[in-house]
Amino acid sequence: MKKIQLEETVSFLKSNGFTNPEVGIVLGTGLGKLVEEINIEKEMAYADIPHFPEATVEFHSGRLIYGDLAGKKVVVMSGRFHLYEGYSPWEVTYGIRTMNGLGIQNLLISNAAGAINLSYKKGDLMLIEDHINLQGQSPLAFKEAKDFGLIFADMLEPYSKVLNEKMKRIAKSNAINLHEGVYASVLGPQLETRAEYRMLQILETDAVGMSTVPEVIVAKQLNLPCAAVSVLTDECDPKNLQPIDIEEIIAVAGKAEPKMIQLFTELIKEI
Repeated sequence: MKKIQLEETVSFLKSNGFTNPEVGIVLGTGLGKLVEEINIEKEMAYADIPHFPEATVEFHSGRLIYGDLAGKKVVVMSGRFHLYEGYSPWEVTYGIRTMNGLGIQNLLISNAAGAINLSYKKGDLMLIEDHINLQGQSPLAFKEAKDFGLIFADMLEPYSKVLNEKMKRIAKSNAINLHEGVYASVLGPQLETRAEYRMLQILETDAVGMSTVPEVIVAKQLNLPCAAVSVLTDECDPKNLQPIDIEEIIAVAGKAEPKMIQLFTELIKEI
């Protein structure tokens, strides 16, 4: 049933001009301005796509966009899905499977995250080199999962070393401070306690967020090379924890976004 649904979604999009994209992009919280760099050919609200979930987070726009960026055909999820919205892991990763069905060859992911590594500061960027799944679920744990590939996906290298090396070189040549670290994905939507931040420090994580990991796991099942960048929007120091301000998080993401856009644009030129 799930495979048939996905085929219907992909067929619908292809018939509406979403043809032969080379790169898929997922835009995270507060990171939607990359769309302004795209020569848009087609655009569709998630609500108008058969079987596609609808974005419920107010700062996620919920649009699938197709067009040219840096000389490549791209398909962009402007707005993603989260487990904390009540979606299943299948729904959270439906966009990744859809973009793969459309034919993308590489996947780029962005997110907003909190800095666990106290040497990282708000507004910095972090290239994810590995992750810890603390969401308690897997997007490969359902009865029909074998229809889409090996369910025992090898997670030795969930993030493409080739893409990551290119990204690091681009950052260096453009004087962009790009950290590299481990991302922990939690369920949310509540923020972490001081004790939980201390736990994450003990686990040697560098950033924490509520997304990305399910998407990367599915990409790995599909043998789809991916890279992911976190925009660090707050500093999670358990000894000096301050009340969270969502508006400030969005503002910090917006200020750091041009650097992420430059990284993604330059990388797309090379792949």
